[in-house]
Parts: sequence; structure tokens; C-alpha cells
Amino acid sequence: MIDPFGRLVSYLRVSVTDRCDFRCVYCMSENMTFLPKKDLLTLEELERLCAIFVRLGVKKLRITGGEPLVRRNIMSLFGGLGAMLDGDGLEELTLTTNGSMLSKYADDLAAAGVRRVNISLDTLDPGKFLEITRWGRFDRVMEGLTAAEQAGLKVKINAVAMKGVNDDELVDMVAWSHERGHDITFIEVMPMGEVGEHTRLDQYLPLSQVRRNLAARYTLSDIPLDTGGPARYVQAAETGGRIGFITPLTHNFCESCNRVRLTCTGMLYMCLGQDDAVDLRAVLRASTSDDAVIEAIHAAIAAKPKGHDFIIDRKNHGPAVSRHMSVTGG
Repeated sequence: MIDPFGRLVSYLRVSVTDRCDFRCVYCMSENMTFLPKKDLLTLEELERLCAIFVRLGVKKLRITGGEPLVRRNIMSLFGGLGAMLDGDGLEELTLTTNGSMLSKYADDLAAAGVRRVNISLDTLDPGKFLEITRWGRFDRVMEGLTAAEQAGLKVKINAVAMKGVNDDELVDMVAWSHERGHDITFIEVMPMGEVGEHTRLDQYLPLSQVRRNLAARYTLSDIPLDTGGPARYVQAAETGGRIGFITPLTHNFCESCNRVRLTCTGMLYMCLGQDDAVDLRAVLRASTSDDAVIEAIHAAIAAKPKGHDFIIDRKNHGPAVSRHMSVTGG
């Protein structure tokens, strides 16, 4: 699958639910209205769509949410997708999670073929963690992180950098992550969906500033690491560990975009920061043949835009798109 700008699409991010057991202040409002369950693709339909994408050249699948592990019977989907790793063209099956349920599922994930997980963690302060997540329990996430390590899963920490919230501990988070043998990636706040009393201008911290702060403590060297995602990486000489930067605002990553996003309702978004989408659910349910689905996917790839238009400043501090990150898949 090659888009109009010559980019090979080989990475599919699949949101299996818009629901989450947290209400992070940069992602959701506290009182969310979630999709009716009847609107969601079944796990069998999600597996069928993923299998079609793999046939079309997708090499990497990332399962996301909301929080993917809150979806009932989710391990049946991981089992089906994991089977595609045995010669069907799929090379990597990964997961992004808040970690709250990893103590329950880490061993099963490893058995299904998952080798890497991204754990979203924005602070090491339990009190601040509760403020950021509103509903989350720090101790459960730490238990989940330990379970992932013991299951042999490679862990990467994802932290959203927020002005006046966690900017004072990002340097220490690098030390903590690297001591445990984990890479850490910092992410700029993205203007997606209304988040209640907080504004994106209040939250936004450019990662150029974060990198300057890190450079005061660590000797940073750019490295050509490519994990298939949008992060640009540096290595800290003092720890030997790696630090990633995902910068949708200060330095967007659109020129190398190799991914599309499938929602739990079957909407295929060609760009995180645009509203254009193709409804694959209707096509999927209209026929047992995959031909119409394949045609719709090719039409969608042909319409993939060059990039997004995220801006946060005093004139543009509302959402750039109305849907929440949890709908599209984080």
C-alpha cells in the first residue's frame, strides 16, 4: 500500500475500544459518553480486518484503546493475531496500555507473541498520578510494569510532557526508566477532543524545551533508531539508555508517516490529525468476500493526506479535531 506521496503504509494501529479505566486530563473529560457496544466491531471482525491488512502488506500491528485490556475477551483477539506472526507476513504485534491490567495479562500476552509493550506513565509521584489520571491507581501500574518485566516483555515508557504538571520530574523519569532497562519517549500534548476544565495552551510544553532541560544533565547524541513509529531518538551517554521525542507540533513527523488507524467501530483514519475517514464496518458486513474491503482500503490509502495541522497558541487552544484520542487510538 503506497500513498499519493510515495510513503509505504506498513503499520496499522487498531483501537479495540474507546473505553478506559482512567480519565487522563489531556485525553478525556471526566464525564465521558462512550460508544454503544452495538456500534463496535466484534473481536472476530477486528481480526478479519487485521488479516486483510496483513495480506496487503502491513508488517506491524499495534493494539490500542482507550485501554485495550478492558475489552471483554481481548486475549482471544491477541491469540488470533499472534497466529499471523507464523509466516503470514506479520512481523510485530505490540500493545499500548496504561498498565493497570498488565499484572493479569502479561504472561498471556507474551504467550500470544507480543514482545514489546508501551506503558503510558506521566509521573512517578502517586499523588500527582491520581491528579493526572483522575481515577488511576499508581500501585496497580507498578505491579503491571513488574509483571511485564517478569514475563519477558520489552517495555517502553510513554510520558506526555505537561507544563506545570510533570515538567519538573522528566529528567528523573529518564534516570528511573533507564535504571530499569527501559527506553522512554516524551510526547507533546495533542489538540484532540474537549478535556473539560483544562485547555491545551495550559498543558502544552514544547519538547525542544524538554530536550534542553535533559541536556543539562545528560550528554545526548542523535541516533538513527527506527521502531516504526513517529519518535526521533537520542542516547544518553551517562546511562546508555534511549530517549524518544514525539513532536506533532514543534517538528511533525508526517514526511515519514507509514501508518493508518482503525477504530473500534471500523472507521479507518489515514491521519491522526485529520477528520477524513472511510467506514470499513459497512463494507465488511455487506459481504463475506474480502474484495470490497480491499477496494475500500486501497481507495482510503489513495486519499491519505500529506500531514496534519496541529497548532496550539493563544488563538488556537481548542481541539484541532473533535474526536478524543481514545476514539482513534493513542
